[in-house]
Amino acid sequence: MIPGAAEYGIEVETGEEDVKDLLSVGPEDVSAADELSFARNIFIPLTTACRYTCSYCTYYDPPGQADLMSPREIREICRRGADAGCTEALFTFGDDPDDRYDEIYDQLEAWGHETIYEYLREACRIALEEGILPHSNPGDQTREQMERVADVNASMGVMLETTAEVQAHSGPRAKTPGQRLNTIRNAGELGIPFTTGILVGIGEDWRDRAESLLAIREMHERYDHIQEIIVQPVVENDRWKGGSPDLETLRRITAMARVAMPKTVSIQAPPNLASVRELLDCGIDDLGGVSPVTVDHINPEYEWPELRELEDIAEIAGVPLRERLPVYERFVADGWLSDPVKRAITADNEHGERYRSHLDGVSNVARCVD
Repeated sequence: MIPGAAEYGIEVETGEEDVKDLLSVGPEDVSAADELSFARNIFIPLTTACRYTCSYCTYYDPPGQADLMSPREIREICRRGADAGCTEALFTFGDDPDDRYDEIYDQLEAWGHETIYEYLREACRIALEEGILPHSNPGDQTREQMERVADVNASMGVMLETTAEVQAHSGPRAKTPGQRLNTIRNAGELGIPFTTGILVGIGEDWRDRAESLLAIREMHERYDHIQEIIVQPVVENDRWKGGSPDLETLRRITAMARVAMPKTVSIQAPPNLASVRELLDCGIDDLGGVSPVTVDHINPEYEWPELRELEDIAEIAGVPLRERLPVYERFVADGWLSDPVKRAITADNEHGERYRSHLDGVSNVARCVD
Protein backbone atom coordinates (compact mmCIF):
# COMPACT_ATOMS: atom_id res chain seq x y z
CA MET A 1 0.00 0.00 0.00
CA ILE A 2 1.32 3.44 -0.93
CA PRO A 3 1.78 5.52 2.25
CA GLY A 4 -1.09 8.00 2.66
CA ALA A 5 -3.04 6.71 -0.35
CA ALA A 6 -5.96 5.33 1.68
CA GLU A 7 -6.43 8.72 3.37
CA TYR A 8 -7.24 10.23 -0.05
CA GLY A 9 -9.21 7.28 -1.36
CA ILE A 10 -6.56 6.50 -3.96
CA GLU A 11 -6.31 2.97 -5.31
CA VAL A 12 -3.31 2.25 -7.48
CA GLU A 13 -2.69 -1.28 -8.64
CA THR A 14 0.95 -2.05 -9.43
CA GLY A 15 0.86 -5.72 -10.39
CA GLU A 16 3.79 -7.95 -9.52
CA GLU A 17 4.35 -8.90 -13.16
CA ASP A 18 4.37 -5.25 -14.23
CA VAL A 19 6.95 -4.45 -11.55
CA LYS A 20 9.08 -7.43 -12.56
CA ASP A 21 8.89 -6.52 -16.24
CA LEU A 22 9.91 -2.92 -15.59
CA LEU A 23 12.78 -3.95 -13.35
CA SER A 24 14.17 -6.01 -16.21
CA VAL A 25 14.46 -2.96 -18.50
CA GLY A 26 17.84 -1.47 -19.38
CA PRO A 27 19.20 1.12 -21.84
CA GLU A 28 19.55 -1.57 -24.50
CA ASP A 29 15.74 -1.94 -24.52
CA VAL A 30 15.01 1.61 -25.72
CA SER A 31 15.90 3.77 -28.69
CA ALA A 32 17.21 7.31 -28.86
CA ALA A 33 14.59 9.98 -29.59
CA ASP A 34 14.09 11.47 -33.06
CA GLU A 35 14.35 15.02 -31.66
CA LEU A 36 15.02 16.92 -28.46
CA SER A 37 12.90 19.76 -27.11
CA PHE A 38 13.22 22.42 -24.44
CA ALA A 39 11.30 25.43 -23.13
CA ARG A 40 12.75 28.89 -22.65
CA ASN A 41 11.51 29.99 -19.25
CA ILE A 42 11.79 32.25 -16.26
CA PHE A 43 11.86 30.80 -12.75
CA ILE A 44 9.75 32.76 -10.27
CA PRO A 45 9.79 31.58 -6.62
CA LEU A 46 6.78 33.37 -5.10
CA THR A 47 7.95 32.48 -1.61
CA THR A 48 10.57 30.30 0.04
CA ALA A 49 8.16 29.37 2.84
CA CYS A 50 7.24 25.68 3.00
CA ARG A 51 5.40 23.47 5.46
CA TYR A 52 7.89 20.64 4.82
CA THR A 53 11.54 20.29 5.84
CA CYS A 54 12.87 17.64 3.44
CA SER A 55 16.51 16.91 4.19
CA TYR A 56 17.67 17.27 0.56
CA CYS A 57 15.99 20.62 -0.15
CA THR A 58 17.70 24.03 -0.04
CA TYR A 59 14.65 25.85 -1.41
CA TYR A 60 12.79 26.47 1.84
CA ASP A 61 13.69 29.06 4.47
CA PRO A 62 12.54 28.79 8.09
CA PRO A 63 9.94 31.17 9.56
CA GLY A 64 11.36 34.65 9.98
CA GLN A 65 13.67 34.23 6.99
CA ALA A 66 11.21 33.40 4.21
CA ASP A 67 10.03 36.24 2.00
CA LEU A 68 7.29 36.86 -0.55
CA MET A 69 7.99 38.24 -4.01
CA SER A 70 6.07 41.44 -4.75
CA PRO A 71 3.79 41.99 -7.77
CA ARG A 72 6.22 44.61 -9.06
CA GLU A 73 9.12 42.14 -8.92
CA ILE A 74 7.03 39.52 -10.71
CA ARG A 75 6.12 41.93 -13.49
CA GLU A 76 9.73 43.03 -13.91
CA ILE A 77 10.98 39.44 -14.25
CA CYS A 78 8.18 38.63 -16.71
CA ARG A 79 9.08 41.63 -18.86
CA ARG A 80 12.74 40.63 -18.87
CA GLY A 81 11.73 37.11 -19.80
CA ALA A 82 9.51 38.26 -22.66
CA ASP A 83 12.32 40.47 -23.96
CA ALA A 84 14.61 37.41 -23.91
CA GLY A 85 12.14 35.35 -25.92
CA CYS A 86 10.88 33.23 -23.02
CA THR A 87 7.43 31.65 -23.23
CA GLU A 88 7.10 30.01 -19.80
CA ALA A 89 6.83 31.45 -16.29
CA LEU A 90 7.60 28.65 -13.83
CA PHE A 91 5.90 29.66 -10.58
CA THR A 92 6.96 27.78 -7.48
CA PHE A 93 6.58 28.03 -3.77
CA GLY A 94 7.11 25.60 -0.94
CA ASP A 95 4.03 23.54 -0.27
CA ASP A 96 1.24 25.68 1.22
CA PRO A 97 3.06 27.37 4.13
CA ASP A 98 1.75 26.44 7.58
CA ASP A 99 0.77 28.79 10.40
CA ARG A 100 4.39 29.24 11.54
CA TYR A 101 4.93 31.73 8.74
CA ASP A 102 3.13 34.69 10.30
CA GLU A 103 5.00 37.31 8.26
CA ILE A 104 4.02 35.68 4.96
CA TYR A 105 0.34 35.75 5.83
CA ASP A 106 0.57 39.32 7.10
CA GLN A 107 2.06 40.37 3.76
CA LEU A 108 -0.61 38.49 1.81
CA GLU A 109 -3.30 40.27 3.81
CA ALA A 110 -1.65 43.64 3.17
CA TRP A 111 -1.78 42.91 -0.56
CA GLY A 112 -5.44 41.93 -0.37
CA HIS A 113 -5.16 38.12 -0.42
CA GLU A 114 -6.37 35.57 2.10
CA THR A 115 -4.33 32.66 0.70
CA ILE A 116 -1.15 32.01 -1.23
CA TYR A 117 -3.28 30.55 -4.03
CA GLU A 118 -5.15 33.80 -4.49
CA TYR A 119 -1.78 35.49 -4.81
CA LEU A 120 -0.59 32.84 -7.28
CA ARG A 121 -3.63 33.66 -9.40
CA GLU A 122 -2.62 37.32 -9.49
CA ALA A 123 0.94 36.35 -10.38
CA CYS A 124 -0.26 34.20 -13.28
CA ARG A 125 -2.41 37.06 -14.57
CA ILE A 126 0.62 39.35 -14.48
CA ALA A 127 2.58 36.82 -16.53
CA LEU A 128 -0.17 36.54 -19.14
CA GLU A 129 -0.35 40.33 -19.39
CA GLU A 130 3.40 40.51 -20.01
CA GLY A 131 3.41 37.79 -22.67
CA ILE A 132 4.52 34.72 -20.68
CA LEU A 133 2.49 31.50 -20.27
CA PRO A 134 2.28 30.36 -16.63
CA HIS A 135 3.28 26.87 -15.54
CA SER A 136 2.72 26.58 -11.78
CA ASN A 137 4.32 23.99 -9.55
CA PRO A 138 3.20 24.87 -6.01
CA GLY A 139 3.49 21.42 -4.44
CA ASP A 140 0.58 19.51 -2.96
CA GLN A 141 -2.80 20.99 -3.80
CA THR A 142 -6.37 20.23 -2.90
CA ARG A 143 -8.87 20.18 -5.73
CA GLU A 144 -10.20 23.57 -4.60
CA GLN A 145 -6.73 25.13 -4.54
CA MET A 146 -5.87 23.80 -7.98
CA GLU A 147 -9.22 24.85 -9.42
CA ARG A 148 -8.58 28.38 -8.16
CA VAL A 149 -5.61 28.79 -10.51
CA ALA A 150 -6.20 26.23 -13.27
CA ASP A 151 -7.66 28.59 -15.87
CA VAL A 152 -4.69 30.99 -15.72
CA ASN A 153 -2.12 28.25 -16.30
CA ALA A 154 -1.07 26.68 -19.58
CA SER A 155 0.00 23.61 -17.59
CA MET A 156 0.85 22.70 -14.02
CA GLY A 157 2.99 20.18 -12.20
CA VAL A 158 4.25 18.50 -9.06
CA MET A 159 6.97 15.91 -8.58
CA LEU A 160 5.67 12.64 -7.21
CA GLU A 161 9.29 11.97 -6.16
CA THR A 162 8.59 8.45 -4.86
CA THR A 163 5.79 6.21 -3.65
CA ALA A 164 8.09 4.95 -0.88
CA GLU A 165 8.28 6.12 2.70
CA VAL A 166 11.83 7.46 2.97
CA GLN A 167 13.86 8.95 5.79
CA ALA A 168 14.48 12.10 3.72
CA HIS A 169 10.77 12.96 4.13
CA SER A 170 10.58 12.15 7.83
CA GLY A 171 9.66 14.55 10.61
CA PRO A 172 6.52 16.12 12.06
CA ARG A 173 5.64 17.82 8.74
CA ALA A 174 6.53 15.03 6.30
CA LYS A 175 5.07 14.92 2.80
CA THR A 176 3.34 11.70 1.83
CA PRO A 177 3.15 9.91 -1.54
CA GLY A 178 -0.64 9.64 -1.18
CA GLN A 179 -0.97 13.40 -1.01
CA ARG A 180 1.19 13.80 -4.10
CA LEU A 181 -0.85 11.25 -6.02
CA ASN A 182 -3.99 13.09 -4.96
CA THR A 183 -2.59 16.26 -6.54
CA ILE A 184 -1.87 14.36 -9.77
CA ARG A 185 -5.41 12.97 -9.70
CA ASN A 186 -6.88 16.43 -9.10
CA ALA A 187 -5.13 17.69 -12.22
CA GLY A 188 -6.56 14.81 -14.23
CA GLU A 189 -10.09 15.41 -13.00
CA LEU A 190 -9.77 19.12 -13.81
CA GLY A 191 -8.32 18.47 -17.28
CA ILE A 192 -4.97 20.18 -16.69
CA PRO A 193 -1.90 19.24 -18.79
CA PHE A 194 0.50 18.05 -16.12
CA THR A 195 4.19 17.47 -15.47
CA THR A 196 5.44 15.11 -12.78
CA GLY A 197 8.41 12.87 -12.16
CA ILE A 198 10.59 10.94 -9.77
CA LEU A 199 13.49 12.04 -7.57
CA VAL A 200 16.27 9.47 -7.66
CA GLY A 201 18.60 8.78 -4.76
CA ILE A 202 16.67 9.89 -1.65
CA GLY A 203 16.52 6.44 -0.04
CA GLU A 204 14.21 4.55 -2.36
CA ASP A 205 15.15 1.17 -3.81
CA TRP A 206 14.71 -0.20 -7.34
CA ARG A 207 11.32 -1.69 -6.62
CA ASP A 208 10.16 1.69 -5.27
CA ARG A 209 11.31 3.34 -8.50
CA ALA A 210 9.40 0.87 -10.64
CA GLU A 211 6.26 1.24 -8.51
CA SER A 212 6.50 5.05 -8.69
CA LEU A 213 6.63 5.00 -12.48
CA LEU A 214 3.76 2.53 -12.66
CA ALA A 215 1.66 4.68 -10.31
CA ILE A 216 2.17 7.68 -12.59
CA ARG A 217 1.30 5.55 -15.61
CA GLU A 218 -1.93 4.40 -13.99
CA MET A 219 -2.94 8.01 -13.28
CA HIS A 220 -2.19 8.88 -16.91
CA GLU A 221 -4.21 5.94 -18.19
CA ARG A 222 -7.21 7.26 -16.26
CA TYR A 223 -6.99 10.89 -17.37
CA ASP A 224 -4.53 11.17 -20.32
CA HIS A 225 -3.13 14.35 -18.78
CA ILE A 226 0.59 13.69 -18.16
CA GLN A 227 2.71 15.56 -20.69
CA GLU A 228 6.19 14.78 -19.38
CA ILE A 229 8.03 12.76 -16.75
CA ILE A 230 11.13 14.28 -15.15
CA VAL A 231 13.84 11.84 -14.07
CA GLN A 232 15.75 13.98 -11.58
CA PRO A 233 18.76 12.91 -9.54
CA VAL A 234 19.17 14.30 -6.04
CA VAL A 235 22.34 16.40 -5.91
CA GLU A 236 24.77 17.43 -3.22
CA ASN A 237 24.02 20.78 -1.60
CA ASP A 238 24.25 22.59 1.74
CA ARG A 239 21.62 20.33 3.29
CA TRP A 240 22.11 17.03 1.46
CA LYS A 241 25.38 15.12 1.86
CA GLY A 242 23.93 11.72 1.03
CA GLY A 243 25.46 11.54 -2.42
CA SER A 244 23.94 11.45 -5.91
CA PRO A 245 23.00 8.44 -8.01
CA ASP A 246 25.73 7.21 -10.33
CA LEU A 247 25.53 7.25 -14.12
CA GLU A 248 24.62 3.57 -14.40
CA THR A 249 21.64 4.15 -12.11
CA LEU A 250 20.47 7.16 -14.09
CA ARG A 251 20.78 5.32 -17.38
CA ARG A 252 18.74 2.40 -16.13
CA ILE A 253 15.97 4.44 -14.48
CA THR A 254 15.68 6.72 -17.52
CA ALA A 255 15.17 3.70 -19.75
CA MET A 256 12.61 2.34 -17.31
CA ALA A 257 10.70 5.62 -17.45
CA ARG A 258 10.67 5.50 -21.25
CA VAL A 259 9.31 1.96 -21.30
CA ALA A 260 6.76 2.66 -18.57
CA MET A 261 5.12 5.60 -20.35
CA PRO A 262 3.45 5.84 -23.77
CA LYS A 263 5.26 7.69 -26.55
CA THR A 264 2.92 10.68 -26.16
CA VAL A 265 4.56 11.38 -22.78
CA SER A 266 8.00 12.96 -22.92
CA ILE A 267 10.89 11.83 -20.74
CA GLN A 268 12.95 14.72 -19.43
CA ALA A 269 16.41 14.85 -17.94
CA PRO A 270 17.39 18.26 -16.47
CA PRO A 271 20.69 19.23 -18.14
CA ASN A 272 21.97 21.21 -15.14
CA LEU A 273 21.61 18.18 -12.83
CA ALA A 274 22.26 15.13 -15.01
CA SER A 275 24.90 14.09 -17.54
CA VAL A 276 22.47 14.38 -20.42
CA ARG A 277 25.05 13.47 -23.04
CA GLU A 278 25.32 10.04 -21.39
CA LEU A 279 21.53 9.59 -21.41
CA LEU A 280 20.80 10.34 -25.06
CA ASP A 281 20.42 6.66 -25.95
CA CYS A 282 18.17 5.98 -22.94
CA GLY A 283 14.98 7.48 -24.32
CA ILE A 284 15.01 11.13 -23.21
CA ASP A 285 13.38 13.54 -25.65
CA ASP A 286 13.15 16.72 -23.57
CA LEU A 287 15.68 18.92 -21.78
CA GLY A 288 13.16 20.80 -19.65
CA GLY A 289 12.88 24.48 -18.94
CA VAL A 290 16.08 26.48 -19.35
CA SER A 291 16.30 30.15 -18.47
CA PRO A 292 18.44 32.90 -20.00
CA VAL A 293 17.18 35.25 -17.25
CA THR A 294 16.87 33.51 -13.87
CA VAL A 295 18.72 30.83 -11.90
CA ASP A 296 17.37 27.44 -10.83
CA HIS A 297 16.10 28.56 -7.42
CA ILE A 298 15.62 24.97 -6.26
CA ASN A 299 19.20 24.02 -7.20
CA PRO A 300 20.98 27.41 -7.27
CA GLU A 301 24.46 25.87 -7.19
CA TYR A 302 23.79 24.16 -10.54
CA GLU A 303 23.66 26.70 -13.36
CA TRP A 304 21.42 26.39 -16.40
CA PRO A 305 23.30 25.48 -19.57
CA GLU A 306 23.53 28.05 -22.33
CA LEU A 307 21.44 27.50 -25.46
CA ARG A 308 24.67 26.69 -27.30
CA GLU A 309 25.19 23.75 -24.93
CA LEU A 310 21.71 22.40 -25.72
CA GLU A 311 22.48 22.73 -29.42
CA ASP A 312 25.71 20.79 -28.84
CA ILE A 313 23.78 18.03 -27.05
CA ALA A 314 21.35 17.76 -29.97
CA GLU A 315 24.26 17.75 -32.41
CA ILE A 316 25.90 14.89 -30.53
CA ALA A 317 22.60 13.01 -30.68
CA GLY A 318 22.28 13.79 -34.38
CA VAL A 319 18.73 15.07 -33.98
CA PRO A 320 17.02 18.47 -34.29
CA LEU A 321 16.52 20.69 -31.23
CA ARG A 322 13.04 22.20 -31.00
CA GLU A 323 11.80 24.92 -28.69
CA ARG A 324 8.38 24.19 -27.18
CA LEU A 325 5.76 25.88 -25.03
CA PRO A 326 5.02 24.88 -21.41
CA VAL A 327 1.92 23.14 -22.76
CA TYR A 328 2.63 20.38 -25.25
CA GLU A 329 1.22 20.55 -28.77
CA ARG A 330 -1.20 17.65 -28.43
CA PHE A 331 -3.08 19.44 -25.66
CA VAL A 332 -3.42 22.52 -27.86
CA ALA A 333 -4.68 20.41 -30.76
CA ASP A 334 -7.11 18.48 -28.54
CA GLY A 335 -8.70 21.56 -26.99
CA TRP A 336 -7.41 21.36 -23.40
CA LEU A 337 -6.59 25.07 -23.09
CA SER A 338 -8.53 27.49 -20.90
CA ASP A 339 -9.98 30.67 -22.38
CA PRO A 340 -7.25 32.99 -20.98
CA VAL A 341 -4.50 30.78 -22.42
CA LYS A 342 -6.32 30.41 -25.75
CA ARG A 343 -6.55 34.19 -26.03
CA ALA A 344 -2.85 34.55 -25.28
CA ILE A 345 -1.81 32.02 -27.94
CA THR A 346 -4.12 33.39 -30.65
CA ALA A 347 -3.47 37.07 -29.84
CA ASP A 348 -2.60 39.29 -32.79
CA ASN A 349 0.55 40.65 -31.19
CA GLU A 350 4.24 39.81 -30.84
CA HIS A 351 3.61 37.49 -27.90
CA GLY A 352 1.00 35.46 -29.76
CA GLU A 353 3.28 35.23 -32.77
CA ARG A 354 6.09 33.95 -30.57
CA TYR A 355 3.86 31.27 -29.03
CA ARG A 356 2.57 30.14 -32.41
CA SER A 357 6.10 29.89 -33.81
CA HIS A 358 6.65 26.96 -31.42
CA LEU A 359 3.49 25.13 -32.48
CA ASP A 360 4.54 23.91 -35.91
CA GLY A 361 3.02 20.53 -35.19
CA VAL A 362 -0.44 22.09 -34.92
CA SER A 363 -1.57 22.85 -38.45
CA ASN A 364 -4.12 25.52 -37.60
CA VAL A 365 -3.70 26.91 -34.11
CA ALA A 366 -6.66 29.25 -34.27
CA ARG A 367 -8.98 26.43 -35.31
CA CYS A 368 -7.62 24.04 -32.72
CA VAL A 369 -8.26 26.39 -29.80
CA ASP A 370 -11.71 27.56 -30.90
